[in-house]
Amino acid sequence: MSDRTAVAGSQADGEVVPAAAAPAAAEADGADGAAGPRADPRPRNNRAWLLVLPVVVSVAFTAVIPLMTVVNFSVQDVFSPVDRVFVGLDWFRQIARDPEVRAALVRTLLFSAQVLLVEVPLGVAIAVCMPRRGFWVSVALVLVALPLLIPWNVVGTIWQIFARGDIGLGGWAVNNLLHVNFNYTLDSADAWITVLVMDVWHWTPLVALLAYAGLRSIPEPYFQAAQIDGASAWATFRHIQLPRLRGVLTIAILLRFMDSFMIYTEPFVVTGGGPGNATSFLSILLSKIAVGQFDLGPAGAFSLLYFLLVQIACYVFFTVLTRSGR
Repeated sequence: MSDRTAVAGSQADGEVVPAAAAPAAAEADGADGAAGPRADPRPRNNRAWLLVLPVVVSVAFTAVIPLMTVVNFSVQDVFSPVDRVFVGLDWFRQIARDPEVRAALVRTLLFSAQVLLVEVPLGVAIAVCMPRRGFWVSVALVLVALPLLIPWNVVGTIWQIFARGDIGLGGWAVNNLLHVNFNYTLDSADAWITVLVMDVWHWTPLVALLAYAGLRSIPEPYFQAAQIDGASAWATFRHIQLPRLRGVLTIAILLRFMDSFMIYTEPFVVTGGGPGNATSFLSILLSKIAVGQFDLGPAGAFSLLYFLLVQIACYVFFTVLTRSGR
């Protein structure tokens, strides 16, 4: 044998392992001789899964079983609890071809786009203007978060009264100070603006708090270096703050899109979907079909299509935003 085989094996801590010890080391690494982690001799305790069992049961009763019930209704024409007919995909075809559903989809997409275009830049601007240290940090956080603490139906009631031209302060100010004939109960444009401003007031603080958390995570030496280089406030925001907010803004955009696309309570309380169908979004139309008309088959198909549309849109948003950040 040559001298090379005498020093075959692994070299650990600067010591040469003899060739005779190489087979033992190979057996310890695995049956196939490949290097890898050794098997853990300690017994595994699978009883920890019992701690997850309540969550699994809760999700099954609150999500899976209701979803299966909706699927069951979406393929049947229900006449009574004991009298029903299997219709297959007929309800899905009817909902997909319904012009009222298409119009509601357009209104919902337009509303979500306007919400994102207003709330995301406004929330980032508020976060940049908020103090970074001192006593006023706590005060600013509390004041910004106040709208988020109000329930949705209460927000709708507040704006229903506030925007009234006869008894509401906001409606009175627009009519008498700006000399604009504002009446959201009769004019479709006024109703749309009222719902949009209400959503901006309610949910912009969420974007501001997320952006503020992202700004606070930026190390202070970045700002010190920018100050030494004489960078302006806009240059600091563009080259330091905004790139660091990409991940936070991705979450904010996804949350706001999902919530605005599924909005129901606030516009329903304020306008009821009116005047006419001006603020009748997909959620309000679905509630009208399911509760008002009690058409369980079309409502089930509508719900599944609505759910699928939200999932696809969120996936597209997430894919585009994450790939653009690479």
